[in-house]
Amino acid sequence: MSNQTLRKRFGFDQSKNVLVFQVIGVTKEAGLIKADDSASTSTRYARYLPFWA
Repeated sequence: MSNQTLRKRFGFDQSKNVLVFQVIGVTKEAGLIKADDSASTSTRYARYLPFWA
C-alpha cells in the first residue's frame, strides 16, 4: 500500500492528502502496518505492508 493507492481506494483526490497521511500515521502507530524496507526511503513514495507480512 502507498499514499497513492490508499487515496485511490477511498476515492480521494490530491486535496485529501493530509487525511491519507493521518490515516497511515495512526495505522503505523497502532502497529497494523510497517514500512516496506525494499521501497523508497522518501515519505512521498513510501510503501507499507501489513504487520503480518
